[in-house]
Amino acid sequence: VQLQASGGGFVQPGGSLRLSCETSGLTFSRYSVGWYRQAPGNQRELVAAFTRGGSTNYADSVKGRFTISTDNGKNTVYLQMNALKPEDTAVYFCGARLSGNTWFGQGTQVTVSS
Repeated sequence: VQLQASGGGFVQPGGSLRLSCETSGLTFSRYSVGWYRQAPGNQRELVAAFTRGGSTNYADSVKGRFTISTDNGKNTVYLQMNALKPEDTAVYFCGARLSGNTWFGQGTQVTVSS
């Protein structure tokens, strides 16, 4: 399983970013694929994910602001982030989970600041 995240950057509060995660070596119907984030001093947390059945889960803190999606070929996972807040600042990781194991790719830094 390989995951490569990109698209992070610096944005002002209220702004938007779209993260991309290119995946290989996995089948979306078997894995739960999603986005996680880790801020300094905090544990890594789930932000948004597809379940194996194809439905989506979101952290309460991002509901209504973030949207997870895939391309038609299901090789790339996106995270559209709108109305960004300073508390969204973190390193964002793409992750794939199967049978209690989770694979992470390299993260991409998102900084929200005025």
